[in-house]
Amino acid sequence: MVARDRARRLQAEGRDIIDLTAGEPDFDTPKHISEAVAAALAAGETRYTPVNGTITLRKAIVAKLAREYGVRYELDQIAVGCGAKQVIYNALAATVGEGDEVIIPAPYWVSYPDMVLACDGTPVVVPCGETAGFKLTAEALEKAVTPKTRWVILNSPCNPTGAFYSEGEMRALIKMLLRYPQIALMTDDIYDQIRFDGGAPVCPTALEPELGGRTLLVNGVSKTYAMTGFRIGYGAGPRALIAAMNTIQSQSTSCVSSLSQAAAVAALNGPQDFVAEALAAYRQRRDRAVELLNRVSGLSCQTPDGAFYVYPSCAGLIGKKTLEGRILATDFDVVMYFLDAAGVATVDGAAYGLSPYLRLSIATSIDKIDEACARLARSCAALN
Repeated sequence: MVARDRARRLQAEGRDIIDLTAGEPDFDTPKHISEAVAAALAAGETRYTPVNGTITLRKAIVAKLAREYGVRYELDQIAVGCGAKQVIYNALAATVGEGDEVIIPAPYWVSYPDMVLACDGTPVVVPCGETAGFKLTAEALEKAVTPKTRWVILNSPCNPTGAFYSEGEMRALIKMLLRYPQIALMTDDIYDQIRFDGGAPVCPTALEPELGGRTLLVNGVSKTYAMTGFRIGYGAGPRALIAAMNTIQSQSTSCVSSLSQAAAVAALNGPQDFVAEALAAYRQRRDRAVELLNRVSGLSCQTPDGAFYVYPSCAGLIGKKTLEGRILATDFDVVMYFLDAAGVATVDGAAYGLSPYLRLSIATSIDKIDEACARLARSCAALN
């Protein structure tokens, strides 16, 4: 991202930059997970594993899905990849070709459209604004469907908005999808444990088992357990799809690191205290960030349901002029202004398909959130 790259250059030059662009937890990986890596290394677990993951890891994934989602999968319905991103890409590469369309609600994670394009498909972006809670409705979905529609991708909680689909909202989407048996559903659940209502995850195949034959559940350990560098993602879905995904992976990266897989087993099967502690910290940070951002002239921020981002509107700043006479015409202009004038790095909403907004990561300390918001308020007050 342009803003993040510029922020890093400024930091390297000695500038005091508060970086709110990072999409990863700021916590250390829990100790028992790190110890599992050391134990695996000592035990000589340094060889190739099956492409689709060790049996031990796949059993842990099956157990997690049964325990938390209430769905049952067999070991040959699980694929393990180098992060959830590879799992998503493998699925698209195995199923999407020229002329195929993939429906993507916006705001979206930045990689979805590009991955569809890389597979010669056509991303069909459906804007989902604040009035819809940044979520896809059944009506909007139906309007986007064509005979060429191959997939619908849902991300809940969502990066960048934190929006989460309730059971009622998911049931409405399922009801619509049942009328179109040619459309597959992909759910990116990488933030499934970072939601603030205290409820259980909403899984479409648990609500409607009939969808199981055309649904891919995507998840991983990166966000929940502060393990982004371990690069472990996984998918659960129909056997034929999983087999095709494994074939693609076998001819690209092959298996994931054996040590990372051992760490993922410890994460999924081990103590879950860290998850609750991190969630409590994210909730406190979210509440503080939303409160302070809504005090800033020109910004307005909804309270996200989950994940560790806030997505404030900067519509009130568009058209304003800096002291140097430059007009802020887009949310990217606002991002660059905040970086230069306030020393705060954010990401523009255009990167996620919906403007004029900013994405700010709250995976940082309360002190940094306080200071960042104070700087933003001062820089906004200086605009004409």
